[in-house]
Amino acid sequence: MPPPILIIDCDPQVQQLLALNLRQAGHQPLCALDAESALLMLESLAPELLLLEWDLPGQSGLALLRRLRATPRSAGLPVIMLTARSAEADKILALESGADDYITKPFSPRETLARMHAVLRRQAHAAAQLAAQAAHAGAGAGTIQLAALRLEAATQRVVAAGRQLSLGRVDFRLLQFLMQHPERVYSRAQLLDLVWGADACVDERTVDAHVGRLRSALQPSGHHDHIETVRGSGYRFTACTAAGSAAVPA
Repeated sequence: MPPPILIIDCDPQVQQLLALNLRQAGHQPLCALDAESALLMLESLAPELLLLEWDLPGQSGLALLRRLRATPRSAGLPVIMLTARSAEADKILALESGADDYITKPFSPRETLARMHAVLRRQAHAAAQLAAQAAHAGAGAGTIQLAALRLEAATQRVVAAGRQLSLGRVDFRLLQFLMQHPERVYSRAQLLDLVWGADACVDERTVDAHVGRLRSALQPSGHHDHIETVRGSGYRFTACTAAGSAAVPA
């Protein structure tokens, strides 16, 4: 039996609807009414994915998401926000905080399953790529060194100015792709296809959110300017930056 899907929502009707559809699709649903209960369950569980409501009693779903992303054991756990909050600012905030996707209520169970499966496919694809890289890695293989920034594909580590960075799964893949193709400009649509996958059920603002998170992670070591925004085109990784360069924030 596959790992469970954890539903974190304080509405029993939403829990029942999601659990029914997940069982029919061959998944094992588990439910938690609040963040505290979910954290207790996560101490002994390794779920396949979380469906997370923002507005929970006590600790909010967003606070829980940030806590999970800051914890090495759960940093790569797929999380889809499934919430009544529909404002664009809320969606961007959740994506910037580490959500893999964002679905607003009222929701379609079929669309939710499709988006969930897309997230799981992307995770499986990334895991397969890392496994293949590790299997074929020799001395120094799979390592990219640009602008005093070192990315090790086999160990999934990024070191900037001697300091190891903590990056989520998607942020690592995005940085890896850009560093593998330095100076080349990629549009948001191209990055969605090449990094997230052609079947990704996310929009182009997701790319902006992850670029913003990458820049925040790289800023303490002074490497944030290496990810440039090319107006009207997209993004590129450049090994050389200078004061007054064309790099602009997203």
